[in-house]
Amino acid sequence: MTATTTAPTELFLAGRWTSGGAGTLETLNPSTGETLAEVASASADDVDTAVLAATAALRGDWSAVPPSQKGHFLAKLADLVERDAELLARLEALEIGVPYGFASALFVPNLIGSLRYYAGWADKVNGELVVNDGYFGTPTHAYTRREPVGVIAAIVPWNAPLMILGWKLAPALATGNTVIVKPAEDASLAILHLGKLIEEAGFPAGTVQILPGAGGVVGEALAVHPGVHKVSFTGSTATGRRILRNSAGNFKRTTLELGGKSPQIVFEDADLDSAVRGAAMGLFSNQGQVCAAGTRVLVHRSIRDAVLDGLKAAAEAQVLGDPFDPAATMGPLVNRAQRDKVLGYVEKGKAEGAQLVTGGAAPDGPGFFVAPAVFAGTNEQTIAREEIFGPVGTVIPFEDEDEAIALANDSEYGLAATVWTKDLRRAHTVSAALQAGAVGVNGWSPLGPQLPWGGVKASGVGRELGYEGILANTETKTVTIVL
Repeated sequence: MTATTTAPTELFLAGRWTSGGAGTLETLNPSTGETLAEVASASADDVDTAVLAATAALRGDWSAVPPSQKGHFLAKLADLVERDAELLARLEALEIGVPYGFASALFVPNLIGSLRYYAGWADKVNGELVVNDGYFGTPTHAYTRREPVGVIAAIVPWNAPLMILGWKLAPALATGNTVIVKPAEDASLAILHLGKLIEEAGFPAGTVQILPGAGGVVGEALAVHPGVHKVSFTGSTATGRRILRNSAGNFKRTTLELGGKSPQIVFEDADLDSAVRGAAMGLFSNQGQVCAAGTRVLVHRSIRDAVLDGLKAAAEAQVLGDPFDPAATMGPLVNRAQRDKVLGYVEKGKAEGAQLVTGGAAPDGPGFFVAPAVFAGTNEQTIAREEIFGPVGTVIPFEDEDEAIALANDSEYGLAATVWTKDLRRAHTVSAALQAGAVGVNGWSPLGPQLPWGGVKASGVGRELGYEGILANTETKTVTIVL
């Protein structure tokens, strides 16, 4: 597998590829620390241009496309993504360090699935007849319409850019909106290649635009712009709070999928081998750079040592290396700052008395690698309270079901949770009691276009995917005709 970049590096603005008004951004290869590309960086003026183009498409060419034809556009884009799946997976592996096999098995297929799922929805977004008591004794004919929200800003993170963009882009387009995409500074290349495919699919100019750039410039400008009607953001809780404040100026709709500190609860009756394998997946997938990473492994005290030994073995079995090395199971963290942040949390865990069972060091050599770490600790320690966004997990014992639920819910976050048990009653009752947007039973973080996704508490506002994605991208209009 060759490690080359063939993606465009300009803005996709108003149907044209153009340089940015704020110079360029350097994109690094996290496996080596070397420069991959210089990507155009958008300015606030570029945002103004994009909003004008998106508004024109919303009211003109894209609005004129019949619903079934909108579905055909999405299906065509899915076909093009499938054609270029190898290149797109390679670009993600290059710029974020995820093993190529993981990107090609999950990230790109999930994007294709989202596009095809919402292609099927495009001509099925209906209102309904509303039976009512009439108007001062006169009967009425009342109904609702589901209409596009308008111009939507999709602000995408660096950890799974193509997959998460699909969650935002596909339902927004299926429901008739136009979209301005702001990729993460560290991960623009795969999304820019997707822009070439959007162009090839024939979407009207301005329907989808891609503006790489600094978050403090492009993201801020989109959040405050009066011509943007909604912001869909995935990223840190701190940034989500800023977006929510900035969006208040014109009462923008927001969908915010934010941080997590997800529990994985392993009960004494669980299939131990499956639970350990699944918990390890929840800890180490994508180098732990996952919002739903199951970094708090809550284990019944009777099997605590067995689970700890299993996770230690799983961590030590990880092969750190270049994402294109077939033997590598774990790549680097996305950049130096993220690596240093993760190493700082490891030191914090040790300083607060957590037992480092294995890992947690940066190996010698180039790149931003960290050996996966497993701690034995408590739910009060910083490493169990704050989102680390790296391959660091804490095993925490509990005595009974009530304590497991209490520990799981004792967090400011509420994105996802996992329950490992053979007891069907327990699976349902514990899932109902957990404060989380999504619960997986005997499987970590199941994802699919049909399954709504989002969090509670500090993990966000609103939902993406499933029919919830249709609702999140439409406004309800009530029409009442007095007969």
